[in-house]
Amino acid sequence: MEYCYSDTTVTTITSPSSPSSPPPPPVASPCAACKILRRRCVEKCVLAPYFPPNDPLKFTTAHRVFGASNIIKFLQELPEAQRADTVSSMVYEANARLRDPVYGSAGAISQLQNQVNELQQQLAMAQAEIVNMQSQQANLMAIICMEKWHNTIPHQHNGTTNMNFLDENLGSLWEPLWT
Repeated sequence: MEYCYSDTTVTTITSPSSPSSPPPPPVASPCAACKILRRRCVEKCVLAPYFPPNDPLKFTTAHRVFGASNIIKFLQELPEAQRADTVSSMVYEANARLRDPVYGSAGAISQLQNQVNELQQQLAMAQAEIVNMQSQQANLMAIICMEKWHNTIPHQHNGTTNMNFLDENLGSLWEPLWT
């Protein structure tokens, strides 16, 4: 009996001398890495857990930048607990290298840091403008209070000044400060 392997199927060719041999076990779909490399995916393929057959772009991207032999070497040298993070980092770095061949992910990080710096400057300017506006509002309120005070001085009764003008006349002026 002979077995012919292709990407996803197993074909059995039987010879007349062995009519009752058991059928071979079906071969699972090879991982994306083995498909792209056009090689047989073995049971203990180091790439299979990290490059599933339904996501070939993941391996293609990493393969373009790092090469299959380097990827395999990296994964074999690491403990299994770190391999998934390593593959994720390699795919991220490969995508960054393809977008920016000179700086890679360092270019993206630098660009983000520049954005953070610009936003911090804008925030500082906005906060300074708020403080300036609050100061202007306080000065304006002080001027209004002094005007009201001077306007109420001629209204003295028996030698006393009417001090209730703040409660009667300016109560509505303070409301915008507390909202």
